[in-house]
Amino acid sequence: MKALNFTKMVASGNDFIVIPLFPASTSLRLIGGVAKKICDRKFGIGADGLLVLEKSKVADIKMRIFNADGSEAEMCGNGARCIAFWMKSKFKKSKVNIETKAGIIESEAGVNDVKIKLTEPKYIKLNIPIRISNRQIRVNFINTGVPHTVIFVEGLDKINVVNLGRQIRYHERFSPKGTNVNFVEVLNKYAVRLRTYERGVEDETLACGTGAVASALIFALMTNACKKINIHTRGKEVLTVYFSSLGNKFTDIWLRGKADIVFEGIIKSI
Repeated sequence: MKALNFTKMVASGNDFIVIPLFPASTSLRLIGGVAKKICDRKFGIGADGLLVLEKSKVADIKMRIFNADGSEAEMCGNGARCIAFWMKSKFKKSKVNIETKAGIIESEAGVNDVKIKLTEPKYIKLNIPIRISNRQIRVNFINTGVPHTVIFVEGLDKINVVNLGRQIRYHERFSPKGTNVNFVEVLNKYAVRLRTYERGVEDETLACGTGAVASALIFALMTNACKKINIHTRGKEVLTVYFSSLGNKFTDIWLRGKADIVFEGIIKSI
C-alpha cells in the first residue's frame, strides 16, 4: 500500500488516527489490518481507533470507524467530534453533516469546542439481571449508535473496570455483538463521573462519547434528572450532554466537549 497522510487527534482523552479519502474500494479486512497495526501503542502510532474518511452522497463527509482490534464500529461520538474539528481546520467549515453507519450526525465546531447531534437511541432496557463472578447484578442497556450497558456504582475509583467490564462485554446476554460497559457514580442531579470499558479497544479508555450520552440518558430516565448533564471523564475533561425527552423517548441529543489536532505525518509503509 502506498504512503498515507494521517492526522493524530484527541477528544477528551479519546485519541484517533484520521486518514482522509482512503480508497473506497479497499477491502474491510485490509483496513482492519491497517487499524490494528497503526493503533498499536508500542509498534505503531498509537490510538483508540482509526477514522477513515470517504466521500459521501448524503452528507459532507463519510466517517468509518475502526477499533484498535481491527473491528468496525457503527458510531463513535468523540470520533465524530474529531472529524468535525478536522473539517473546520482543513476547510473552514464550522457546521458539517457526517455520514456514519448509525445515521447522519450533525456537528458544529468552535475554536476547540465541538458539539454533535446524535441519532435517537434504541433498545432501552432497565434493570436487566445478569450473573457476574457468581453474583447477580442489575444493569441497564441502551444503544446510542453502538450498544452500551450502564451500571450505577459507589466508590468508582475502586472498581476493577477492565476485569468487570470484560466479563459484561462478553456476557451471553449481549451476544453476539457484545456491549460497551459504563460504570457511573452520581455526583448530583446535574453531574456524574464515568469510567468506560470500550468494546473493540478491549480496555478502559479515558473517555467515550457515546458512553457519556448513554450514561446521561439512563441517569435521566431513572432519576428524572435535569436535561443537561455534565459527565466527568477519567481523562479529567468534562463532556456535556443535553437533550429533550418525553417519557422514555429522547430527541435533540447533543454531546459537547473539546477536540484538538495533536500532530500530522505520513505512514510510509504498512
